[in-house]
Amino acid sequence: MYPDLSYFLHDIFGTARDNGFSIVKTFGLFLGITFIVMTYILYLEFKRKEKEGVLTSFSKIIQKGTGPDWFEVILNAAIGFFLFFKIPYAIQNFDSFKSDAAGIVFSKLGIFPLGILGLLLFGGYTFWVGWKNKLDKPKNLKEITFPSQKVGDIIILAAVTGIIGSRIFSILENLDSFIDDPIGQIFSGSGLTVYGGLIFGTIAVVWYLRRLGVSILHGGDSIAPALMMGYAIGRMGCQFSGDGDWGIVNEASKPSWFIFPDWAWAYEYPHNVLNEGVRLVNCIGNHCNQLSPPVFPTPLYEIVFCLLAFAFMWFIRKKIKVTGSSFCLFLVLTGIERFFVEFIRINPTYDFFGFDMSQAQFIAIGMIVSGIAGYFYLKNKVLSD
Repeated sequence: MYPDLSYFLHDIFGTARDNGFSIVKTFGLFLGITFIVMTYILYLEFKRKEKEGVLTSFSKIIQKGTGPDWFEVILNAAIGFFLFFKIPYAIQNFDSFKSDAAGIVFSKLGIFPLGILGLLLFGGYTFWVGWKNKLDKPKNLKEITFPSQKVGDIIILAAVTGIIGSRIFSILENLDSFIDDPIGQIFSGSGLTVYGGLIFGTIAVVWYLRRLGVSILHGGDSIAPALMMGYAIGRMGCQFSGDGDWGIVNEASKPSWFIFPDWAWAYEYPHNVLNEGVRLVNCIGNHCNQLSPPVFPTPLYEIVFCLLAFAFMWFIRKKIKVTGSSFCLFLVLTGIERFFVEFIRINPTYDFFGFDMSQAQFIAIGMIVSGIAGYFYLKNKVLSD
């Protein structure tokens, strides 16, 4: 496993573990890749629908030369304060920062005078630019924008709200830990729940698409393949970092029908980022533990399923006749995958009307039912129009 980039470089070049490259955490790196890939896929789909005439441009009147925008001034001042407050402190305390970057970032630690300097520089420069471009008589200009030009905003919005939703759902799944350490749990960089991110992100994106005047159904169909690929890459981050999203203990012998390598059947997750398990012999570094006994590598199974599902959705996307059905298909496929993989994952279960299942399984059932019901509703609506 590679809890951070230094462990990967150690395997490739033999460099020391836990060096300066350890500030690049593996899960965070894959999370960044996720958003880049999702942005590109959504951009391709929006461009395709614009070419087909399904998605059209929208316009708005903007004023030029009104002077400083106080929202931008305050926002940039806040960014300047944060950067100058944190970065010099992180450089001065680099050993602490590389071992727990999230803890430093979300703490009160920093250099306050430099933070004030950053606030004045960033805020002052933004104010000066606005004042410099101020006109005696502001101009009203018509700005024409295509949905594909807003892809970056959509992904950023989905990312921010998705992380918040993931954190909230993770806290709900681990209320005991939250009660013991509420601040630590809120700002923890681990324990993100996929479904929480999906639900919050979807709500935010729907709101934004409506604000832009983009069809919710066409927007949903466009983002569905991107979500499936994003799910796959996100699980790659879980697998390569060993973040605890693994399965239950698996000491059973590999069956004859399982044609894949032994590590795909039962895996110890050496050097996992959580430092769970037993100490590895002759290991030097901050992450020298591996699980014993081994477990089902469930992120690996989810990666394979999601990549195949993405390939299928990408192949049929141009053949779909019922608008909105691609997103319904995403709901059904994701729900099926998560429902079954939960049987071999480590998650608390809840008794609900006699059904003892995990939170994710109840949500998965809801997604499957919603996807199927949504498809037939949309299909009947097309036939009746």
